[in-house]
Amino acid sequence: MILKAFQARVYGRVQRVGYRRFILDSAQELGLSGYVKNERDGSVTIFVQGDEAILDKFIEMLKSPPPPAYLKSIDIRETKPRPAIKYFMIKPSPLHEELQEGFGAMQSIFMDYWREFREYRNEFRDFREEFRDYRSEFRDYREEFREFAKRTDENFKAIMEKYGEISEKLTIILETLVRESRETREMLNETMKLLKEALEKLSR
Repeated sequence: MILKAFQARVYGRVQRVGYRRFILDSAQELGLSGYVKNERDGSVTIFVQGDEAILDKFIEMLKSPPPPAYLKSIDIRETKPRPAIKYFMIKPSPLHEELQEGFGAMQSIFMDYWREFREYRNEFRDFREEFRDYRSEFRDYREEFREFAKRTDENFKAIMEKYGEISEKLTIILETLVRESRETREMLNETMKLLKEALEKLSR
């Protein structure tokens, strides 16, 4: 394999946001060697070497870091390989700067989560207002349903009263028919008896 090397200077939000760790993980994943280090002006220097095709892939990866890091610009130039460098590593800054880096990264991540939380809280307010509107609308429907139920109940009572009246009248009619039918039957029997007696007298 022909060893090829690049040196890159990256500008933007690349310190105290976990950018060096992202570069380390990406290079180790691709099997590249080199280093990454912070500069005093806030930029980051990357030296990387390996197979040319893999280097091209690495360069594309370092241009797209995960939030909250982002790149403003990047200067890349080809340089001499360093065969003595066998692995990829983070070149640490002085201890106090590394501590600041760690606290800064945590603060940056915390602020991003805080902004996201505020957005969710605002969105929740919108949902809460929408819920209030639905609750108010539900009250209106509930009152409307009560009125409907009340009217339905009144109508049902009126129907039952009419049914009672109709039932009572039908009962009277039925009783009248039964009574008249009985009286008619008795009159017919009496008539038949009189006719029979008259026939018997005629036959003597």
